Amino acid sequence: MRGRQGSAAVDERYTQWKSLVPVLYDWFANHNLVWPSLSCRWGPQLEQATYKNRQRLYLSEQTDGSVPNTLVVANCEVVKPRVAAAEHIAEFNEEARSPFIKKFKTIIHPGEVNRIRELPQNSKIVATHTDSPDVLIWDVEAQPNRHAVLGATESRPDLVLTGHRENAEFALSMCPTEPFVLSGGKDKLVVLWSIQDHISTLASSDAADAPKEEEKEKEKVSDSPKIAARGVFEGHEDTVEDVQFCPSSAQEFCSVGDDSCLIFWDARVSTSPVVKVEKAHNADLHCVDWNPHDVNYVLTGSADNSVRMFDRRNLTNSGVGAPVNKFEGHKSAVLCVQWAPHKASVFGSAAEDGFLNIWDYEKVGKKKEGSRMPNSPPGLFFQHAGHRDKVVDFHWNASDPWTIVSVSDDGESTGGGGTLQLWRMSDLIYRPEEEVIAELEKFKTHLATCGPKP
Repeated sequence: MRGRQGSAAVDERYTQWKSLVPVLYDWFANHNLVWPSLSCRWGPQLEQATYKNRQRLYLSEQTDGSVPNTLVVANCEVVKPRVAAAEHIAEFNEEARSPFIKKFKTIIHPGEVNRIRELPQNSKIVATHTDSPDVLIWDVEAQPNRHAVLGATESRPDLVLTGHRENAEFALSMCPTEPFVLSGGKDKLVVLWSIQDHISTLASSDAADAPKEEEKEKEKVSDSPKIAARGVFEGHEDTVEDVQFCPSSAQEFCSVGDDSCLIFWDARVSTSPVVKVEKAHNADLHCVDWNPHDVNYVLTGSADNSVRMFDRRNLTNSGVGAPVNKFEGHKSAVLCVQWAPHKASVFGSAAEDGFLNIWDYEKVGKKKEGSRMPNSPPGLFFQHAGHRDKVVDFHWNASDPWTIVSVSDDGESTGGGGTLQLWRMSDLIYRPEEEVIAELEKFKTHLATCGPKP
């Protein structure tokens, strides 16, 4: 918990940010969570309407044990660009739930949900990590809706992936090209599975053959079909904190860990590292992401408060990690990094300092006089300051460019629980400067002709 002084500084920063919401954002929604959620992910888009789209959203409830831990499937209304009025964006209550987010289904999860990842080819299928060696696979559409009360039986996962020797709590990735799953754990291992054999059954199970809801509720995790690992990869010397598939290959992936290493693997070649980057940072590595537009670039985030960008063609110098760029704008450990799905040079980073920073590596070294943010770190062009505690996860929306969901785990100083936010920065921030100036000039001319005549 923060000291009183720290808390006052956060409140002041937040008040200042809130006053700027109508200027900075095209759309913003704030959703107060009773229980913290350590993960938030977009699911499939359900429908498109004139002014908004409906989409699934996955989050969790990490409880104190008075009620069960849950995996939550919500329906979310995503307002389209340039629709929301500035005065509406500014009117939100931190303590309230958002009218844009409605709980659709509750799955009673065996243990707390540390991480949720969806299968890109079929985002109704999600994987979860809890405090156990197993990875749990859920077909969220087929799972029965449950009432989370004390003593309720746990929902039964559709599949259980086995192979870790110790708990695997955070490192989790699902492959964009094949139904493969990757995980890392306290056993220092990276483990790979294919859910190919079962995915057809999962995605198109005949309702007639499916057990009735009452029967399904009585079944336990131990009754779920299990899948053994395709490969177990050894090379880390401490806990593996994050893993990521190469966007163009199900056989290539990378991992980062508390040993400060970034390791590249190729399942076709060996279960040993293909390349091991020692001292990728000078501290534990928490997160990694691989650029979907340019597979040469990989991002890492660390407890040293920085984000680094590595080029696969030139990873080390004298045996030590040689990043092509270092991004230093956070004041605490970086917990999550993700490339933007719609623009190759843009990415986000979330940290324990409560900020979610948006960067563009193409802006590095191109700072002009009179720049919008003259004192900002190179590459940083937007800072989301709507959270008042550590931002534990965020996810770019692949169906809706520039739209982000982010979640913070709020300490007692901000009332506990969590805060989920859906937001899209104003397009005036990321569009080319000349274009923006031209539009504003046109607007100025329009105002001059509409204004009161002298």
